[in-house]
Amino acid sequence: MSRVAKQPITIPEGVKVELNENLVSVSGKNGSMEFELVKDVTVDISENEVLVSYGDYQESVAMGGTTRAILNNMVVGVSQGFEKKLELVGVGYRAKASGKTLDLTLGFSHPIKYELPESVSAETPSQTEIVLKSHDKQVLGQVASEIRAFRPPEPYKGKGVKYSDERIKRKEAKKAAGGA
Repeated sequence: MSRVAKQPITIPEGVKVELNENLVSVSGKNGSMEFELVKDVTVDISENEVLVSYGDYQESVAMGGTTRAILNNMVVGVSQGFEKKLELVGVGYRAKASGKTLDLTLGFSHPIKYELPESVSAETPSQTEIVLKSHDKQVLGQVASEIRAFRPPEPYKGKGVKYSDERIKRKEAKKAAGGA
């Protein structure tokens, strides 16, 4: 049984949750989002909390927990927002945010211009730090993953684009065979 789906979602001040047939709409100060419910999963909305209920089938039990997690992320996203921090490690690796474009210099022969989606904003507090913000957790994670994929951290020197809380398992370089 899903224990996640049984927990109620508290609706903070300034967030509005509506249900129209199978479509749940959540709106707040950071934006608005929609989610379409799957069959056998129902949502009950009261004044200050949302309850998710599901059927007896294994698939609906799993989707009950998933639906609750998605709805909770939507509520947190429109009220507080989400943030991911990336770090650039390497000589000459730089980032600069300008509007909806992120200019990256990652040691290639050409600079990379990455267009950010509409719901994601980027800041560069320093040339080696990128702070991504959004109300949509899934889109934010996808954007951070795509930026990291340009130059993932390598295990010998640790150069590349990494998440700020990521630990890179380092390897030791090969030793020259000495024989004298």
